[in-house]
Amino acid sequence: MPGATMSSKKKNTGPVVFRDTVYTSRVLVLPDGRMLNVANGQVAVEASDNLARDYLGQHPDLQAQE
Repeated sequence: MPGATMSSKKKNTGPVVFRDTVYTSRVLVLPDGRMLNVANGQVAVEASDNLARDYLGQHPDLQAQE
């Protein structure tokens, strides 16, 4: 099936962008001590960074952008 082939080739790479709904600029500190900078109301992390994606995805002020 072409759809299945396309899905299996899709890789978890590139940036994932989250929009900060409260601040346009701030620093977020991850549980492992890394700091992420929110600039212009957005913060981006690599799709392969599971810790950062999980943290940002659970943050009440942040929304994942498509």
